[in-house]
Amino acid sequence: MSPAPPDHPAIPTDASDLPDSDAALVVGTAEPKPKVRTGRCLCGDTVYEVDGAPDDPHLCSCRHETRVSGGPAVLWVGFRKDRLRWVGPGGEPTWYSSWPTLHRGFCPRCGSQLVSVADGSDMIMVTGFSLDDRSGTDPVGHSYREEAVPWMTIALAPDPFRPQPASM
Repeated sequence: MSPAPPDHPAIPTDASDLPDSDAALVVGTAEPKPKVRTGRCLCGDTVYEVDGAPDDPHLCSCRHETRVSGGPAVLWVGFRKDRLRWVGPGGEPTWYSSWPTLHRGFCPRCGSQLVSVADGSDMIMVTGFSLDDRSGTDPVGHSYREEAVPWMTIALAPDPFRPQPASM
């Protein structure tokens, strides 16, 4: 940290002096340091790191999701595909194509579903609850809501990218 006058807080000069945040600026740089998130399977063998802002967190209640998860919906959170790295001892997950153009990655040891990627997409969707830090991933949409079980009630978070109606 840089020395600061007694009445001013110290000014961070490198990223190690900063608390975690999605876009903490370092003095003397023009680029924000993206937050690195980690995620993992149940057994901890298949682990990933991903950086960047989460995109399009949403629930899905389609037949594929309910069958593969055993639950009424899956929370998906998008990140740029080139920003995800497999770092655990198990390496990359095993892949299963649940649709000709949609591929799901799961841990070959414990079976946890971790990711889904569509052919030609720049994005990879991670299962929201595989993330160690779920901040900023409250769902803003619900795909196949009409197929959701009738007893499930969902309150969605406001979409930060959609204009909100003016209050009266």
